[in-house]
Amino acid sequence: MDGKTKAIIAHIYWIGWVIALVLNSNEKDELTSFYLRQLLGLFLFSVLISLIPIVNIFGWIITLVFWIISLIGAINGEQKEIPWVGSYFQDWFKGI
Repeated sequence: MDGKTKAIIAHIYWIGWVIALVLNSNEKDELTSFYLRQLLGLFLFSVLISLIPIVNIFGWIITLVFWIISLIGAINGEQKEIPWVGSYFQDWFKGI
């Protein structure tokens, strides 16, 4: 399976992320690893946002927009960082 397909699978909520992580552990692909890091950060961001009642709805909208940006990048086969926080996710989760 190519890296682009695994990166797209990673966008299918947690189960897709876990499947892509397992598939990527056997045969490392840089594009898949990039999106695994981005999506782990995005999932954690969404959990953090859900804990703050005042920004809850706005946070979910931002999370959805970031997820769509990430999915479009994966479909195009490009390493497209999530705005503002994507570089941090790449740095924090570089072990993936």
